[in-house]
Parts: sequence; C-alpha cells; structure tokens
Amino acid sequence: MAKKILMIAGDFGEDYETMVPFQMLQMVGHTVHAVCPDKEAGETVKTAIHDFEGDQTYTEKPGHNFALNATFDDIDVTEYDALVLPGGRAPEYLRLNDQVLEYIRHFFEENKPVAAVCHAAQLLTAADVVDGRRLSAYPACAPEVEAAGGTYEDIDMSESVTDGNLVTAPAWPAHPAWIAAFLEVLGTRIDHSDPVTA
Repeated sequence: MAKKILMIAGDFGEDYETMVPFQMLQMVGHTVHAVCPDKEAGETVKTAIHDFEGDQTYTEKPGHNFALNATFDDIDVTEYDALVLPGGRAPEYLRLNDQVLEYIRHFFEENKPVAAVCHAAQLLTAADVVDGRRLSAYPACAPEVEAAGGTYEDIDMSESVTDGNLVTAPAWPAHPAWIAAFLEVLGTRIDHSDPVTA
C-alpha cells in the first residue's frame, strides 16, 4: 500500500542522502513531499556532496539544486505515514527550528516509521527522541547520540540499524541497506518473482 512520506530537507544537506531516497521511494509507488522551513514548493535547496577520499573526515563539494515539491508552512504532519531525514550540514541548523523538532516528535509519539542517515542524528538528539534507542549515524555524531541517552552502533558505512520504527545509517554508502530496511518497516513489498529478461 502506498504511503505518504515527509522529507525535511535544507540547504547543504548531503546530495545523495536527499536525492536518492526521494527518488527511490517514489519509484516504488510512495508519495514523498520534500519541504524546508521558510521555503515554498518550487523553490530549491542547495546540496553538498560529501565524499570519503582518505582524509581524516569527509570532503565537501557543491551538489545539485534540489527542488522542493511542498511548502513547509502548509503541511499537516498528521497526514503523513513516515518521515525521512537526510544528513549533511542542514541538520546542524534545522535543529534550531522548534517546528521541525515538533514534527519529528510527532512521528515518534505515533510510532510511525522514521529513516535518518548520517548527520540527521543531530535532529533526532535535538528532538529528544533517542533515549533508550539503538541507532547509527556519522561517527562524529556518536557523542551527541550517547549524551542524549541513545546507544550508538558503530557499524560499517554500508550497513544500517533498525530499532522498532527507526531506521538509521552512518552515511550514503549504506543506501542499499538503509532504504531496503526502511521499505521493510513501511511494509513495502517488491515482487522479484518475475525478473526482467533481455
């Protein structure tokens, strides 16, 4: 059954972590509304590409302009079945918005599926929803997760963690595992019994 999913994005969110789940969730039939505080449908957020090139931390390069398809001020969060929180630098300032934090709390209070990747853990900790939960995040966010009462799972960059309604991963290399786990929590079934043949 198709779900209505909210994605909270922001300027300099990670490019892959914004674009890929937005497109993949639509590809399997879900409706995804991407919003950003103080922006309207049709406006864009700038993204950043975070890469792992052997340095002590990720490198950052300009990404694409990502078009929002809904207006933050117009949404009714109770109409959404699930929430997606991309990582990157956006969570750092989005967590200062009380309405964003209130929306995040709604999904946890109602036990709706939530997918968060990389630095999105900063939104979860600011919303005070990780106490007693197991989750992954970009390793630099581990102290925040633990200070907020969560258990930080130190997993490979290609893996994800599911704890009830919450699906998390450390960064975009985990997309196959993270999105597959989120689809499982959503109850989405993909029929592989009739593969495409050449």
